[in-house]
Formats: sequence, C-alpha cells, structure tokens
Amino acid sequence: MIATGAAQPSGGAAHQRYVVALGSNVGHHRHGPPPAVLRAALRALVDAGLVLEAASPLIASAPVGPSRRRYANGAALVATPLAPPDLLALLQRIEHDFGRVRRGQRWRARTLDLDIVLWSGGRWLDSRLTVPHAAFRERAFVLVPATKIARDWRDPVTHLWVKHLVTRLTRRRAAPR
Repeated sequence: MIATGAAQPSGGAAHQRYVVALGSNVGHHRHGPPPAVLRAALRALVDAGLVLEAASPLIASAPVGPSRRRYANGAALVATPLAPPDLLALLQRIEHDFGRVRRGQRWRARTLDLDIVLWSGGRWLDSRLTVPHAAFRERAFVLVPATKIARDWRDPVTHLWVKHLVTRLTRRRAAPR
C-alpha cells in the first residue's frame, strides 16, 4: 500500500472525505429506473454510516464499452473514518445489495456502480484500489457531477482543481478537428 499527500484538509480528526462517483443504467425492481437507483444509493450510503456532505444533480450520459443503455450519473461528497480499502469494501457491499454482480465482461450494463474518485488523503495505491481513480480525468460523466460538489478539490497527481480538469476535458471535446 502507498498513501501519499493530502489533497485537502480532512473533515475532522477522525473523518476523511471522499468524492464517490455513482452510475446506473439498469432499473431495479424495488427502486425503479436508474435515476431512482442513484437516489436510493445515496440513502444507502447514509444508512451505512457515511456522512453525506453533498450530492450533485444527476446527469444522463452515453455508455462506455459494450453496453447500449444510457447511464444516470452523479457524485457524492462523503465523510467517514474509513480508510480507502474499507470504504471500497463498503461500496462494493452496497453495489451487491443493489444486484451488482462482478463477473463477465467489463463495462457491461449494471444496476449500480460506485467508485472512489478522490480522497482527502491524496493518493492510495494497492492491489485492489487506486485513488485518484485512474480514468476520472477523461470522463465527463464523472467530472461534470464532481464539479458541482468538489470544484475546488485538487487532483493529487496533476495538481489541477476539479473545475480545471472538467474545463480542459470539455474544451478538448468541443474543439474542431
């Protein structure tokens, strides 16, 4: 395990803060269509003991990979005393409770996807988890919601603020070729 550098001050001596990306492109029998799944997932985060400091508005996005269904995406700013691997385990339990099965093809349709994007402790790297999320800088469906709740957080790798990362990404996509 490697943990380096604080990206921002923590939300208290015992609490660390995280930006968590949320995604869904499959409805749930109890919660309803993907946007309702994400709202239920936010409640599940709180029920699991996380402090929900902020939640972004939900957006719709095109799928990545083989899935053909559009996604509902959002982001949450949470505080918890959990270390990154422990939060990952909790998020995966919540995904499982929502019917997520982790086998088969990557990027296929899913009821719920919860990813740790940023951590107030900076970087984390072990065999199961990399923080910041390896691909978040190239994903508007992560950055756009994240700017609504954590625009002034710095990426500990590039040292750019989230608001600058989304500007760079959206300008690059909008530029003529």
